[in-house]
Amino acid sequence: MAQAIEFLPAPRKARRLLPGRAWRLARRHPMAAVALCIIVVFVLIAIFAPILAPHDPAETNGRYRLQTPTWNHPFGTDSLGRDVFSRAIHGARVSLQVAILAVAVAASIGVPLGLISGYRGGWADVVVMRVTDAVIAFPGLVLALALVLVLGPSITNIMVALGIGAAPNYARLVRGQVLSLRNMDYILAARAIGAGDARIMVHYLWPNTLPSVIVAGSLTMGTAILAEASLSFLGVGVRPPTPTWGGMLNEAFSQIYVAPFLSFFPGLAIFIITLSFNLLGDGVRDILDPRLRTIQGH
Repeated sequence: MAQAIEFLPAPRKARRLLPGRAWRLARRHPMAAVALCIIVVFVLIAIFAPILAPHDPAETNGRYRLQTPTWNHPFGTDSLGRDVFSRAIHGARVSLQVAILAVAVAASIGVPLGLISGYRGGWADVVVMRVTDAVIAFPGLVLALALVLVLGPSITNIMVALGIGAAPNYARLVRGQVLSLRNMDYILAARAIGAGDARIMVHYLWPNTLPSVIVAGSLTMGTAILAEASLSFLGVGVRPPTPTWGGMLNEAFSQIYVAPFLSFFPGLAIFIITLSFNLLGDGVRDILDPRLRTIQGH
């Protein structure tokens, strides 16, 4: 007779393991923990922007032009009478969306090229590295500006332009990691049992380069936000009336002496989120790098 199988609950210690480890990491890296909390807050603001924004970000009202901060308009109003607070909240959506997808584009292009270049070597390595050298030779903002002008100003094209500009950094990073790993014993053993090149790159090399890619991604997000704000400030970013922090700075530039608060709040948002991504990247690097854990006694 078949006996019923009783599923026992997970041990209490196992259920507490993950929260306990997260708390220990937060205590060892307080700046990274604070940065992560700030980023989470910005993400929640971006997700719930339509609910949090007290006014329509595109609604104009000539009666309230350049109004200083009040209870009804906490960040004041711009030259068209639009609520700056609502526009700043909706601007978080664009900045974070561009940052995340630009990193995704850069990694999806740079990581495979780096794996192939580092593992195969030969002509593949020469071609990939010379192409990356050519792309890196252009200043990042100039390259993004040229691509956006060719493709047209839109959120999608800005993501693609920033992703293409950052891809060579990922290719070089992964290539360097693969060069140091491809002659390791476990790679040689995989070859000996008949594993193909694609299997070795996907199942053995890629997982070992992932920590470095994660760190690079967190740092690149801050750079992408700055680049998107710069493009919008130059007038080649997302088209109005879609609110972006860079576009708000562009509109506030002509009013800098009359209404300085117009540039203060979007500029502060860019500063905080960029600094948070940089601090998070430093913390993730310290956590994932075993050499730094050994030095710090983790």
